[in-house]
Amino acid sequence: MNIAELMRPVHSDKVDIQIESLPFTPGDVTAGTENELQAVVIGKRTNVDLPITIERSKYYANIVRRIAVGEASTELISELRKFLSDNADQVWENSWVRLPRKYLSALANDLLEQDLQDNAREQQKGRIDRNSFLFATIWGEWIRIPISYLVKLALAEVVGTQPAMPLNIRQTAMEVLPHFSNDLTSPETFSFYVIDSARVPRLGRAVAREMSLRFLFTHLLIEWANKSMGLETVGQQAAVNFAPHPAVRQRELNNCISDAFYRELFVSPCLSGWTDGEAKHQYMLLAHQTISRSQINAVAKLREAGIIDNNLVVLPNTSSVSLANNGTHLTLGSKKVSNHLADPCSSFAAKEDAKRIGDLVIKICEHFLPLFVGTYTAAPYRLGFSDFHPERALGFLPHELDYTHLRMLWRHWKRKAHLRVFGYSITPYGPKWIDDTLSRLFRVRGDLIPDYRLIDFPVAWLCTESASALDGHIENANRLKQDLENMGVSDRNLKLYLPFGLREFDDMGFFGFEGRHYSLFESMSEDFGPAADLQQLITILAYKYALSGRYHHAHLPDDPSSESERRLPFFCAALGLDAFNVRLNTPNDLIQRLASKIKGATASRHRGYARFKLAEYRLALLDLIEEDASDCVELLGLKPTLADLRSRILHQDQTVFEKLLHGILNKCRNSDALSVPAREFNIAAEQFYRVELKQKHLREALRCLRETLKDRTNQQIGTLRWIFGDLSPTHFLNEIENGLVHDRLKAMQLRALINLILSIIYWDSKRPEQVSVGFEQVHHESPVHRSAYAPSLQ
Repeated sequence: MNIAELMRPVHSDKVDIQIESLPFTPGDVTAGTENELQAVVIGKRTNVDLPITIERSKYYANIVRRIAVGEASTELISELRKFLSDNADQVWENSWVRLPRKYLSALANDLLEQDLQDNAREQQKGRIDRNSFLFATIWGEWIRIPISYLVKLALAEVVGTQPAMPLNIRQTAMEVLPHFSNDLTSPETFSFYVIDSARVPRLGRAVAREMSLRFLFTHLLIEWANKSMGLETVGQQAAVNFAPHPAVRQRELNNCISDAFYRELFVSPCLSGWTDGEAKHQYMLLAHQTISRSQINAVAKLREAGIIDNNLVVLPNTSSVSLANNGTHLTLGSKKVSNHLADPCSSFAAKEDAKRIGDLVIKICEHFLPLFVGTYTAAPYRLGFSDFHPERALGFLPHELDYTHLRMLWRHWKRKAHLRVFGYSITPYGPKWIDDTLSRLFRVRGDLIPDYRLIDFPVAWLCTESASALDGHIENANRLKQDLENMGVSDRNLKLYLPFGLREFDDMGFFGFEGRHYSLFESMSEDFGPAADLQQLITILAYKYALSGRYHHAHLPDDPSSESERRLPFFCAALGLDAFNVRLNTPNDLIQRLASKIKGATASRHRGYARFKLAEYRLALLDLIEEDASDCVELLGLKPTLADLRSRILHQDQTVFEKLLHGILNKCRNSDALSVPAREFNIAAEQFYRVELKQKHLREALRCLRETLKDRTNQQIGTLRWIFGDLSPTHFLNEIENGLVHDRLKAMQLRALINLILSIIYWDSKRPEQVSVGFEQVHHESPVHRSAYAPSLQ
């Protein structure tokens, strides 16, 4: 059975499917990832761009002037001054960097000029905001750039300082440059090459390895900028790490400045990765404005839902920090479907079939997302009692769940957080001193959430009564975006947020699905790798269901109640709620089937609903996979992975949430998260991610490098002599490990390690027949003398 036959509609009778013929199976599936990173600059306020920019801004000057003439309260400036002065760690999250332009090589200088030209609108000769990046001082011209662009510039600097770099490696480096981009605030990287399952024994292992090495490579480039581009010389130390939430201090800064000034400080200028950077910058500004407005409009929905029953509310800030949340996106593509859609003989019906089946696959896969949350990925976060204003704590859930499910979730969350005094449910009143007093008197401590990124970020806009993005019809997403714009939820020009989304061929040049439900991993190989394999498995199973006729769109309705119902367990898992409610007469056939497998279901206090334990629901999902996808599991060799997943569900101490929590509590020197004040816990989490967890990720990446070298032929290892001379690459890696994780590598060691990873990227990104036996040199003679080069690496 070929792919064209598989894509034909199945209307009634179930048909047998040969598992090997399905899309996304081994040999067919491809994969790539995007990572959003936390950027920081460490240094005195007199040296770092963020505090300098704030103090020299018109915004700051205008407030000072208004206070001086008695037009404004001193409170407007006191919190801002406190932000600038009370920073014992001297860590400035998402600050830009500034350095003398003379420190740039000719190649890096040319790249900067080119990007200032190429990222301008077509009718302009250059970016109109050029002066935002260049400024004159008595010491000459300086540049100020976001860290997302610093990484790209640092790679150009590495290449520019090695005129004798082999041509193949130089070309590889230039191909890698566009892979350093940005999100709204955070530096973003995406896979240096697409993982082709036809070339690797296990997809998850290969994807995790590429992501791990890419993070190491990014870290090395930042360190190169610190040590070889003069950042440390001028009192700044840049760094990146994985961290899922906006920093506590960035939230606090957001609370004492305007939304426009927040955008000026933190919205990326899009210097890298876009054909029209200025247009993309305007898109980013629109995204922040829209999400900030959406956050405020959610208050009205809470009032309509009956969660807010009076006018005593604490309005969310007019500026939202939610888009500074950082996650990982995993995209799986299908060569079969992509080639079918690329075939000029394919009709428009082929696109209709791909869309219809693709939407159905997404709806099926959404049921399985609770298997990932907390087990493979997490984002621990503390909310104190004073944070439990529903208009703040519920984040974007008013736009993601229907009113009935929203009320149920809020009631159960308050019960979990023990927000009761003398048997009465309470929530904060508003003035912080009153809330803090109540918290101390009655020991109401708030809650610990396993993955608050999924609550504080617009993960999945709910469909409307008249439009759904997943009903299988062409252009349905645009119709929903129009409805959402009319409701004040989103904007028609913005991407539609879904936890598991379609990558359409006409937009991307390939067909596939993107998982956006990943927050933070304790280990790339032990957590992200198995999660990637599980995403592949449930995608294959969903196609098996869809193409065999086991489930149709009618079995998984598209009305708001049904969509909210299938996503409710996902959000409950993120909040750490142990149970959720399901309608007794749910029209969702898949949920009905899962309910029949769940043990210990109880009657709900809500008429017409049953209550299910989340752990039992997860086990039912796992049983369903083992029952209906046994052939898929065997084909992928995932029996050990499913056994590990079952163990994580049954033993909480094996989950990523518990592993991350253990590291954070060690940082707090406490064994009880709820006994640690919320702000103190969240700052400790940031420190743990920035130091201990980052060191673990770097050591893991070094292990990947060693394993990669073991798998290479002697001939390939021999080509590395231009880097190491007679020194063993493995010996070099062993010698520099401690220096790497403690940021003590010398410039020559950094350059050698960067060159090694570039060589591996060259090997992995090319087909075997494309890889030269040796590396072509710029000059015929040897580029370096071994006696002068290799000893300096040790």
